[in-house]
Amino acid sequence: MEVNKTRSGMAAGIVAGALWGLVFLAPALIPAFHPLELAAGRYLAYGLIAAILIAPAWMRLLRTLTWQDWRALVWLSLTGNIVYYILLASAVQTGGVALTSMVIGLLPVVVTLVGSRDQHAVPLRRLLPSLLLSAGGLLCISWQPLSHPGHGSVIGLLCAIAALLSWTVYAVSNSRWLGQLRGVSAQEWNLLTGLVTGAGALLLLIPALGVATSGRSSSAWLVFAGVVSGVAILCSVVGNGLWNYASRVLPLAMMGQMIVFEFLFALLYGYIWEQRWPTVAECAAMSLLVAGVVSCALAHRPSQKTALKRTQPDGMPSG
Repeated sequence: MEVNKTRSGMAAGIVAGALWGLVFLAPALIPAFHPLELAAGRYLAYGLIAAILIAPAWMRLLRTLTWQDWRALVWLSLTGNIVYYILLASAVQTGGVALTSMVIGLLPVVVTLVGSRDQHAVPLRRLLPSLLLSAGGLLCISWQPLSHPGHGSVIGLLCAIAALLSWTVYAVSNSRWLGQLRGVSAQEWNLLTGLVTGAGALLLLIPALGVATSGRSSSAWLVFAGVVSGVAILCSVVGNGLWNYASRVLPLAMMGQMIVFEFLFALLYGYIWEQRWPTVAECAAMSLLVAGVVSCALAHRPSQKTALKRTQPDGMPSG
């Protein structure tokens, strides 16, 4: 049973990563629209769809949720959705898909590091090789923009790092909150997050309208509506729901490893969109980041002695 749960959780995490990778491509599809407009459009659509889907269970959830649950939903909607997506869209539009996805590629190690503070976690010294490899990957991808002061990609790099921190807070908080929820399914928690996010997106309308430029054609607005609605359905409703399921059946340290699939799929989509091969620096960065994740996974692999003890009933000698 536990093996089946682990496999299904990993499969859900991989598919969620494939869907989330599309988030990096959306700002590149409609570059004429400001990140505030993208965030407002996506999360208004997310909130509307979530409201429709959650309606049948609304009264039961109102009786189940506490004030602390609602506060957590507000916090998660900000760190994992609104703030994160504004920073991400800004990073893509000023620094490019590849640079942004490289920085976000550090998420597996960062989340695993936070998870290493949990009870029964591996010692930090065993994670040192992973940290060094990941730092080397970030240095490779950030070397070019940092060597050109005033270039837009420097702003993109800073936005990407801020997005990394924001989503790390979300991933850790969401995983731990899901672990203590009772009477609320993983998808219901996702839809509730979407509902709160949609309400927050209403507040984005004023600044979004303030940065909107005139002269856009009706076809441009149709493309905008299609992109933000597609991202809302695929990435938020479906992707987040799969991620919440995985978060409930997998430990936080393993969830950190699942995030690497978002990074890999984002790079794949980005290179296809830009119709190019990765540069030498990008290849080096990818290799180092992936090596960092593999090293981190190996550090969390149980020793033979630990594995043997887990396979034996309580009270039975290990021989």
